[in-house]
Amino acid sequence: MNPPGKRPAPESVREGVSRASAREAALWREADAFIRQHHDEEPALGGLGDRLAAVRQEIHRTGTYRHTPAELTFGARVAWRNSNRCIGRLYWRSLRVRDLRHLTDAEPIADACADHLRIATNGGHIRPLISVFAPDAPGRPGPRIWNEQLVRYAGHRADDGRVLGDPRNTGITRLARRLGAPGGARSAFDVLPLIVEGVDDKPRAFELPRDAVLEVPLTHPGGLWGEEWGLRWHAVPAISSMCLEIGGICYPAAPFNGWYMGTEIGARNLADTDRYDLLPRIAERLGLDTTSDRSLWKDRALVELNLAVLHSFDRAGVTMADHHTESARFLRHMENEARKGREVHADWAWIVPPMSGATTPVFHRTYDATERRPGFVQHPEAAARARGESIPRHRPGTPSGRTTQGYGTAGPRWATGPRSRP
Repeated sequence: MNPPGKRPAPESVREGVSRASAREAALWREADAFIRQHHDEEPALGGLGDRLAAVRQEIHRTGTYRHTPAELTFGARVAWRNSNRCIGRLYWRSLRVRDLRHLTDAEPIADACADHLRIATNGGHIRPLISVFAPDAPGRPGPRIWNEQLVRYAGHRADDGRVLGDPRNTGITRLARRLGAPGGARSAFDVLPLIVEGVDDKPRAFELPRDAVLEVPLTHPGGLWGEEWGLRWHAVPAISSMCLEIGGICYPAAPFNGWYMGTEIGARNLADTDRYDLLPRIAERLGLDTTSDRSLWKDRALVELNLAVLHSFDRAGVTMADHHTESARFLRHMENEARKGREVHADWAWIVPPMSGATTPVFHRTYDATERRPGFVQHPEAAARARGESIPRHRPGTPSGRTTQGYGTAGPRWATGPRSRP
């Protein structure tokens, strides 16, 4: 019964309070599980009860909580360890974590991404690295990086439907031009600008400085083709559209990288028919019969292309694994984890290399594909952004603060030239 003279709260208010309470309860469950895991794996931390009490109080007071630097580092490394689609997890403890949670605006984030590439490149000796920017918070989404990777090549679609460059990126290439990216000469390997959406801001496009992007010219060791073909690929595979989820907190802008396995480039990026589709060109150079698949011309061309990728990265002094070595390393990772009493989960379709799968030991196993947290998560809206399918506009007062409506032509500037770095 309500006190005299006091009206009951409207139904909408009660529902809002109930939803907020449910969100807080769900966040607390995930936070509790993560912090206990952290202290269980690193018992020297001590003070588990005090930390749990502080986090619970912070969630009740603010609707969220802030990870300590140690928790952020541990969470990011375990997220790599939990990555079901990654074969290169043996060195998960070596991941270097850049705590950049104070950055919320697009331009400093773009500058920090360029620095990420410089640090990770390391003169060709690629370093596993993650840069973590501001997280999502109640009523205030964190920043977003629209690009699928920090370095991708543009796809220029002509009026006749043909594509110069990478067909995978035609959508985000159109978006970059819509945001004011300059025209000019086009090639098959034009580095895309970074499209960054800061907190309370619109997406903006930023050119990556040349010194931040190391590219490797791809030539064949037997002279089937040389630099006259103009083939190349970038050195650092920095994923930038996935959300790092740690203890219920989402860091939507957290680009991370290991190093390339050769087949990622030679058996997918350059070989897939919906990407650069180079196998027919190589088969022609080899003089193979392409009128029937039974001649195995695709297989023979694929081997030569992958041989060229490995040869070129080795010649350039850039870290790259081959699929046989990386498969053996994955089994070592499984053995290491078994000694710790942990089971390695994996997605078979991603762990088995896209070339000569049956010749690798990872082919002859089954895996539990259940996803675990902490982890890297591909949200559907992030995948849409990476395809350039939507331009969000901030709408104050909405829970997400973002919609998929366009904001018209009066958009952000195109950032060129040197900029001060944080």
